[in-house]
Amino acid sequence: MLIDWFTVGAQALNFLVLVWLLKRFLYKPILDAIEAREKRIAAELADAAAKEGEAQKERDEFQHKNEEFDQQRAALLGKATDEAKVERQRLIDEARQAADALGAKRQEALRNDAQELNQAISRRTQQEVFAIARKALTDLASTSLEERLGEVFTRRLRTMDGKAKECLGEALKTASQPALVRSVFDLPEEQRAAIQNALNETFSAEIRLRFETAPDLVSGIELSTNGQKVAWSIADYLASMEKGVSELLKEKARPDATTEPKPEESKPETTSQ
Repeated sequence: MLIDWFTVGAQALNFLVLVWLLKRFLYKPILDAIEAREKRIAAELADAAAKEGEAQKERDEFQHKNEEFDQQRAALLGKATDEAKVERQRLIDEARQAADALGAKRQEALRNDAQELNQAISRRTQQEVFAIARKALTDLASTSLEERLGEVFTRRLRTMDGKAKECLGEALKTASQPALVRSVFDLPEEQRAAIQNALNETFSAEIRLRFETAPDLVSGIELSTNGQKVAWSIADYLASMEKGVSELLKEKARPDATTEPKPEESKPETTSQ
């Protein structure tokens, strides 16, 4: 069988033309389209991956923030709970202290009321006793008793020494008015002269005196000048005794009193007015 090379060449040429045409107008556009689609898909996949990465990052941040928020909320809740417990305990302690203080105050008030009542009763009894004693001694006072007290007062003036004598002497020297001698009854001229002489001799000076009666005194004589006073009377004994009894009652009224004060010895009064 003979081969027709012309036909074979024509077919080969047709085949090559067909391949070129297919490649030019069919395969290339298809490949370009496929490549473009692949690029677009790759870009979309890359964009989706980027967005997914951002979404994951945002999700992680949100979760982290949620965890921090939960931790802060738990910390604040724990702190608030602790503060509430502390405040509750503080209020309970304050209420307990206030209740204890109120109870102690009421007890103290009751004790004070009882002490004041006891003291008032003691003072009233003391006042009544000494008032009766003063009245009895006043009723028993007489001119002869006053004369005897005048003699004792004069002797006391002559025997004065120490600080009392110094203070009285200074007061007599600096006084602008005569010294005042008070007694329940009018003193006879003899006693006035004896008192005058005792003062002149004791202080080596001419002492000016003024005599007057004082019904409020209880059998006694009192000399006062320029803020200084010397007295010798039964009233002094009563005052000294009354003072000692008052101090004794005060000591007994104290809850922590362990010792009793000794009563003062009776002595002539020398005070600053």
